[in-house]
Amino acid sequence: MTTPDSPAIAPSPVEHSTPHHRVHLVGVDGKPGATLSLPLAFSSPFRPDLIHRAVVAAQSHRIQPHGTKLTAGARHSVQWSGKGKGISRSPRLMDSNRGAQANNTVGGRPAHPPKVERIWAKKINRKERQLAFASALGATRETKLATARGHTVPLGLHLPVVMEDPVEEIHTSADARTLLQRLKLWADVTRAQDGTHIRAGRGKRRGRVRRTPRSLLIVTSAPGKARGFRNLSGVEVVPVLRLATEDLAPGGTAGRLTLFSHAAVESLRARLGEVAP
Repeated sequence: MTTPDSPAIAPSPVEHSTPHHRVHLVGVDGKPGATLSLPLAFSSPFRPDLIHRAVVAAQSHRIQPHGTKLTAGARHSVQWSGKGKGISRSPRLMDSNRGAQANNTVGGRPAHPPKVERIWAKKINRKERQLAFASALGATRETKLATARGHTVPLGLHLPVVMEDPVEEIHTSADARTLLQRLKLWADVTRAQDGTHIRAGRGKRRGRVRRTPRSLLIVTSAPGKARGFRNLSGVEVVPVLRLATEDLAPGGTAGRLTLFSHAAVESLRARLGEVAP
């Protein structure tokens, strides 16, 4: 209990909130301009475990249920000779000593085949998914993570790159190449182009002949913007409302080299429910 003569109790210090990360707004001429405060999600701590879990959960929802045919490996006329013949009890072809149909024989049915009723989808909590998205956003400003992913990052470039809105009006690949050369980011597109190779394995039979490394991620404010970047090797253009953790961290590895437009940053701020400082 305090009295009027007793000294006042000093208030407890107020914890400072996480500061907003600030970057320069780059013009289409490649020169930095005014300073811009990014949403608070860009200051989130790096959580590679949550990012990987969110990406795996997103990939699992795209797996189509599949299974073997009921008669697979069992389309033989077989017989069992019985016990006491000095040979294994595997079924054998009619009028032959060759084993067939059993799972330990060539061309026989599989022992534990995939079944259509298997549930491939993996669950993740809503708050964990949101935290993984914020962590993936924060990882886009780490140059070390981008370099570890294999990106070619020019010296002195502050990530993520935020450009003025005229970047969304680029509709030809020639203009897109000119802009990336000004930003010294064309080397990363060349890296993806040189790294394109024929896929190993059966994917070649299923329409996935070539495999291209990931390069720049262009985030726009709405669909149909920045169409000139779509044909560049490894470059993806994603509207901000469809931006997901898998876009920012392909394969679950965070730190993708990302370029935002100013309008996309403001739309992202509204999507996250933040107010501009």
